[in-house]
Amino acid sequence: MRNQGKMAALLALSLVAGSAMAGVNEDMRTLALNSGCFICHHVESGSKGPNGMAPIGPNWEDVALRYKGQKNPADELVRAVLAGSNPYGSHWKDKVSGLAMPPNAVAISEADARKLVNWILTLK
Repeated sequence: MRNQGKMAALLALSLVAGSAMAGVNEDMRTLALNSGCFICHHVESGSKGPNGMAPIGPNWEDVALRYKGQKNPADELVRAVLAGSNPYGSHWKDKVSGLAMPPNAVAISEADARKLVNWILTLK
C-alpha cells in the first residue's frame, strides 16, 4: 500500500512537470507567432514553405540539429535574429528558399530572442 502511494505521488509530479513543459512550449510558440517568426519558419523538420517549395527559413528542429554540440550557439543565433544574416554566407543554401534572415530587432527584444533561441536549441 505504501508503494502505491509513492507511485501515485510520482505520477502526479510527472504530470505537473509535463504540464509545465507544455506551458513553456506554448509560451515559446506564442512568442514566435507574435514576433512574426512563423512567416518564414516552422518548428518541425520536413515542413514545406508556400506551394510545397522549400521553406523560406530553416525549420527549427533542423536549426537545433545543426548547432547541437557547438559552443555558445545561442549568441550567434540571437545576433542573426536581431541583426539579420548575410545572404552570401548562408549555410542553409539549397535547403531554404529565402536568401537571408532580415533584421528583427524591431519585432522582438533581445531578451525574448534569447528565450526563443534557447528553446529552439532544445528541440529534437
